[in-house]
Amino acid sequence: MATDTHAAGEFYGTRQGAVAAHLLRQRLLGIWPSLHGQSLLGLGYPAPYLRLWREQAARCIAVTPAQIGAARWPKGAPGLSCTAEEDALPFPDLCFDRVLLVHGLEAADNARRMLREVWRVLKDDGRLLVVVPNRRGLWAHIEATPFGQGQPYSPGQVGRLLAASLFRVERRETALYVPPSRLRLVLRGAHLWERTGRRLAPRLAGVTITEATKDLYGAVPTRRQPRRRLVLAEAA
Repeated sequence: MATDTHAAGEFYGTRQGAVAAHLLRQRLLGIWPSLHGQSLLGLGYPAPYLRLWREQAARCIAVTPAQIGAARWPKGAPGLSCTAEEDALPFPDLCFDRVLLVHGLEAADNARRMLREVWRVLKDDGRLLVVVPNRRGLWAHIEATPFGQGQPYSPGQVGRLLAASLFRVERRETALYVPPSRLRLVLRGAHLWERTGRRLAPRLAGVTITEATKDLYGAVPTRRQPRRRLVLAEAA
């Protein structure tokens, strides 16, 4: 993965980033309204979104790329974060009920290897939620935001990649129809942009959201790679 956690943290600290996170959290909460008592793993730069379920989940862990360090939880919000290689997650098989992948797939050095690791650590009845920049949307072409980094995907490309990695798509959603602008006038009308965009131009969303389950009738994925570096950081 190549997502810059420092740059992502700065983005989400701006008004534009706060609006984008709020709109995307609304869509995610509609898909997973409650994760009480479940184990949740976030990959990429998931901290702005894991806050939806952090206090209700039995276990909530954020994983960021080993080469750039762990992302910190917001102040006053307890949670566990760690760094790890994307194709060698430091967790046993079948240990998570849910996996959220955001700011990760588009920046992965090897997307299929990463998804194999997700397949391995996800329980057989677990669910994966993949958030990626939409290649047709405006956000994928603005490098000043985390959504403009890495390789954007169309919904079809995400579906084919998941199928090749032994996942079955269960649901698709979209978000971020508001233009990637810092103008207050645009940001104030974000909810109107979302409603109008979903109705009139659904293919121009800034991000696509895909929920998938494990395809247990497919072949077993290749054996996991040896574990590598692991750094844990417990937030105060």
